[in-house]
Amino acid sequence: MTLAPEKKTKKAKKLSMKARYEALTRGLDWEPSYVEKDEMFPHLDYEGIKIHDWAAWEDPFRLTIDAYCKYQAEKDKRLYAVLDGFAQGQGHLGLTDASYLNAMKIFIQGVTPLEYGAHRHFSYLARHFAGPGPRFAALCQSIDEIRHMQTEIHTLSNYNKYYSGLHNWPEQYDRVWYLSVPKSFMEDALSCGPFEFLIAIGFSFEYLLTNLLFVPFMSGSSFNGDLPTMTFGFSAQSDESRHMTLGLEAIKFLLEQDEANVPIVQGWIDKWFWRSYRVTALVAQMLDYMLPRKVMSWKESFELYFEEQMLGGLFEDLAFYGITPPRHVEDAIKEKDILSHQVYWTLYQFSFAAAFTTSAPSEEHMDWLSQAYPDTFDTHYRPLWEKEKKNIEAGGRHFAPGLPQLCQVCQVPMLFTEPGDPTTFAQRESEFEGEIYHTCSNGCQWIFEREPEKYRQAWLPVHQIYQGNCGGPTVPEVLEWYGLQDGDAGEYIGSRDHRNWLAWHDEAAADTTTPDDTKAGA
Repeated sequence: MTLAPEKKTKKAKKLSMKARYEALTRGLDWEPSYVEKDEMFPHLDYEGIKIHDWAAWEDPFRLTIDAYCKYQAEKDKRLYAVLDGFAQGQGHLGLTDASYLNAMKIFIQGVTPLEYGAHRHFSYLARHFAGPGPRFAALCQSIDEIRHMQTEIHTLSNYNKYYSGLHNWPEQYDRVWYLSVPKSFMEDALSCGPFEFLIAIGFSFEYLLTNLLFVPFMSGSSFNGDLPTMTFGFSAQSDESRHMTLGLEAIKFLLEQDEANVPIVQGWIDKWFWRSYRVTALVAQMLDYMLPRKVMSWKESFELYFEEQMLGGLFEDLAFYGITPPRHVEDAIKEKDILSHQVYWTLYQFSFAAAFTTSAPSEEHMDWLSQAYPDTFDTHYRPLWEKEKKNIEAGGRHFAPGLPQLCQVCQVPMLFTEPGDPTTFAQRESEFEGEIYHTCSNGCQWIFEREPEKYRQAWLPVHQIYQGNCGGPTVPEVLEWYGLQDGDAGEYIGSRDHRNWLAWHDEAAADTTTPDDTKAGA
């Protein structure tokens, strides 16, 4: 019997990365046959944005899922090796001071939930965009955001073994007064349409907020002996760089699709710049007041990452499309010399109702602030702290006895002053359907009057306390509703964290005898 000769099979040519990406994204798209496209993607029209060609979306990072997961897994291996080594070596004792962790308490309470909120909505975009390019980009960013949340929790969980205020941050995010600032920002974005959300997160959250948080503050973490936080910060920042590039592509894509999109996008940029800027008020005081060892001031970081990189770079690129710098940007620039001092003084007064502690700055600290803010600190804020120093020496401590008025939009207490005049509090009034609403600035007033139906619904913590919706009318009842116990809040000196810190370091200093020393002594 004669066997038929075997047929030689032609070896398939290996696809390039670009071709594989095209096959795994664009090649998986299809035209619906049994439903109308408007029915399949119902949320794309009501914002007024016009898209003529979804295929025009350009992906700056052509990562397939397998390449993306391999890349992220390598970063996670390096991060978790650092976390394990730090935990096993009792690395928390190497921090400059336990007071540093007050900033990390604000971080896990106020920033980590923002990552989860972004994850949720990018998952939504991955379903509701009509184009395969932006759908896939949204899917990858959704995975990035939940990874950031997880790595931040795992990093800070080590400190939760030793320090208070880190244990019930999801509950605190929903209830505690100062956390309504980041919470209102994210819920404002989550309630937007898909295109506005792209601007809210891709522009303001990534370009402004995370740049000013992850780069200077994570450098400050390293400077204060917190290697795990520095590592997860820079691990996340490599993702943020991709997110910023995608955000810029999203803006350019919308602007190139139709001229009618330009004024809509400009309005969103104006709005979300100011919304994000007001959230950075928390970051400003963290940099200037909550880092025991300073790395750079808020003013320096604002000038570098916003004025030079954004105003001097991003908006020069967008000028080609007719986009101008954000409305009210000059007001923000005028506040760079005073923002952190005003915010920290407010948190200092109300820290009895917070999940962190505060202290009056030392003489050395105030000298550093004088150098960083030569035009404002000695004139307006050193006298304030000198007076408080005398109060403390006499056995007192300043706490505000009442509840502050809150801005209807950003929900920050009305602590800001008039642009260019740090001696006069700013307060704006707007009327809508017979009711008066108060805002803290020109920016917040403009945002409110643009969408009053939305912001009249704001859940303002102080109003809710007065209405009896926060556990009760007294401070102990409100703190119990917050999940805060006695000893978790108020003054750092003498707090539970401070006592533990001193005890651990005294114990470590006493335990300096090695086996060889014992043998030699015997």
